[in-house]
Amino acid sequence: MSEDALAERMRRLGIRDVDLQETFARSRGPGGQNVNKVATAVTLRHRPSGISVTVQDSRSQAQNRKLARERLLDAIEEAQEKRRAAEIAEREKMRRRKSPRPAVLKAKILERKRKRGELKRQRAKIEV
Repeated sequence: MSEDALAERMRRLGIRDVDLQETFARSRGPGGQNVNKVATAVTLRHRPSGISVTVQDSRSQAQNRKLARERLLDAIEEAQEKRRAAEIAEREKMRRRKSPRPAVLKAKILERKRKRGELKRQRAKIEV
């Protein structure tokens, strides 16, 4: 993804550069002396949401920075989408809760209750 596309995506999501905290550390794994001596692992944190990603895929710090931004934007989009879906589900739940029961359904429920009550009354002790 190009720098312009990343910038456009950040703008669309409402993320500013000042909201991001970037830290560097030494990577682990393959990569030889470069990985052992240079801080190539990148941890990018979005302060307002607290979402954090760590990338150490490449031997290049610049590539890891770019990948970290992409993954952070993906994670933020996913979190926003989950939040939207939860809000929609909550609204739907409240709508269903508030809507009155259809008259036919209410009549069926009351009839079942009457039958159940009659069954329980028949179980009562018999006075002798």
